[in-house]
Amino acid sequence: MKRLAPLLATVGLLATSLPLLTAPQAAAATPEYMRQKPVWHRCSPDQPVTYECATLKVPLDYQHPEGRTLDIAISRIKSENPGKRRGVLLFNPGGPGTPGLFRPMVLNAKMPKDVRDQYDLIGFDPRGVGKSSPISCGGLSQAEQGIGGAYRPETFPSDVAWARGIADKCREKSGDVIPYITTRNTARDLDVIRAALGERKISYLSYSYGTYLGAVYSQMFPQRTDRFVLDSGVDPQRVWRGMIQVWATEAEPAFARWTRWAAERSDRYGLGTTPEEVSATFWGLVARADRNPIVHDGQKVTGDDLRADPSLFSSPYGASAVVKFLKSLAENGPRPTDGDTPDLKQLLAGSRTSGPNASGPNASALNTAAAGPAAASESVDGATPAYWSVVCGDTDAWPRDPEQYARDAVRDKAKYPLYGDFASNIKPCAFWQRPVEPPTPMKTRADVLTVQNEWDLITPLASGQGLHKALKGSRMVLALGGEKHGVYLSDPASCADATVNTYLATGRLPAADVTCQDPPPFP
Repeated sequence: MKRLAPLLATVGLLATSLPLLTAPQAAAATPEYMRQKPVWHRCSPDQPVTYECATLKVPLDYQHPEGRTLDIAISRIKSENPGKRRGVLLFNPGGPGTPGLFRPMVLNAKMPKDVRDQYDLIGFDPRGVGKSSPISCGGLSQAEQGIGGAYRPETFPSDVAWARGIADKCREKSGDVIPYITTRNTARDLDVIRAALGERKISYLSYSYGTYLGAVYSQMFPQRTDRFVLDSGVDPQRVWRGMIQVWATEAEPAFARWTRWAAERSDRYGLGTTPEEVSATFWGLVARADRNPIVHDGQKVTGDDLRADPSLFSSPYGASAVVKFLKSLAENGPRPTDGDTPDLKQLLAGSRTSGPNASGPNASALNTAAAGPAAASESVDGATPAYWSVVCGDTDAWPRDPEQYARDAVRDKAKYPLYGDFASNIKPCAFWQRPVEPPTPMKTRADVLTVQNEWDLITPLASGQGLHKALKGSRMVLALGGEKHGVYLSDPASCADATVNTYLATGRLPAADVTCQDPPPFP
C-alpha cells in the first residue's frame, strides 16, 4: 500500500485536473455560432421599451459553417415576474414566408397572466424572410406572386411558362442561397437562438406552417424540446404538394355542409330550398361568371375566381352572404357605389372567419400559404421567394414532368370540382433546384400538444390528424364546430384555450385526446 500511495496520488491529481484540461477543448469543439450572445436594443422608438430586438449570425449551409452567413432577427419581451419565469417561448405564426418578429407584442396582450409570467416571449423572422437576410427573385409580377390558377387545356402552356419563369427568376437572382432556405435549416436556426439565449430547452407556440417547423425541431433536437403547442397542423406526410391538394379534398365536405346550412335558411338567402338547389345555384353562378364575368366597381369576377378560395366554405354564414351578393350582381347588374361597397376579390378572400394569421389559397391571399400578406416581408417580391424555397426545397417528391401535372389536374377536377384542378396544376417546384437533403422522418417520441378546429380549410382536420399521428406521444385538442384557421387565442369563446393554457402553465399533457364543442359562431 505504501508503494501504491504515490501512484494513487498521481492518478488522483490527474483525475482532478482533467476537467481543467478538457473544458477549453470542449469550448473549442462548440461551433462559434453556438457561442454568440445577442446584443439587445429597443426595436423601434415608437414601440415599448420592453420590446427588444437583436441579430444573430447563422451559417447559410450548416454542413460548411465556416462559409457564408445569414442574419437572423430576433425579438423578446421579458417576463414581468422573474420569480415565476420558466424559460423562453418562441413563436412562429405560419408561412412559409411570414415574419414573426413583432409577434411577442401580440402574445403579450393576449396570453393569460399566469401563463405569460412563465416565459420570455421570443419572436423571430425565419431565414430568408423579413429582417433575416430576405431573399428576392428580382421582382415578380402580381401574377407571379400567387400559387397558380385553374387548369384549362388551352392555357396550360402558359401555366408551364409561368411556373418555369418563377423558378428561373429565383435561380438567377438568389440561386446560391435558395437551396438552404428550408425547414430543416430553420430548425437549426431555432437551436442557435436557444443557445444564444442561454437556455437548455425551448418552449414553442406555432400555427400552420409553424407546426411543421416545430415537428421537425422535435425530431432533430428532441432533448431541447420543452412545451410545444402545434396549432392548425401540417401533416408531415403531405409536404408539400399534398398540403395544397388537401385543400381540394377537404373543401368538398365543407361545401356540402354549406349547401345544407343555406337550404335551411332559404327565406334569408334565396339560394335554394334543398342542398341540391343551393349547389345548383352556386355552379350556375360559376358557369354564368365564366361566360360573362360579374362586374362591380370596375372589378370583374370570373367563375374561376369563385372557385379560387375553397376556404370560403369554412363559414356557412360568410359563404351564404357572399354568394347571395354575387348572385344579385349577376342578375341585376352593378350597383351604384357609395364608397362603402366591398372589394369583390377581397370579399372572396376574406369572407371566412379567420384566426390570428390566416389567409386563403387564392392568388390574392395565398402568397404565403396560410400565413400573412406578402407585403409583410421585406423582400421586393413579398413572401413568394421564401414560400417556394421551402415548399420546393423541403422534398424531392414534386413531379418533374409538366404533363404529369396536366393529367393530375384533369383527374382531380373531376373528383374535387371545387378546387381539384387548382391544387394539382403545375407549380414552380417542377423546375426548382433539387433539395440538398431529404425530409425529416418522424420517428422520435414527441410529447407535444396539437390543436385543431374542425372546419379549418387551410390546414384541414385531416392534416391536423396526420400531424398528431406522426408525432408519437402527442395529444390533440379538437374544437368541434371551430371554423377559423388558428385556434389558440384567436377566439375568446374557443373551447380549446383552457387545455392549451393548462399545458403551457404546467407542462402536463392531457391524459388522452380532448374533443370539445365550440359555441355556434353566429345565431
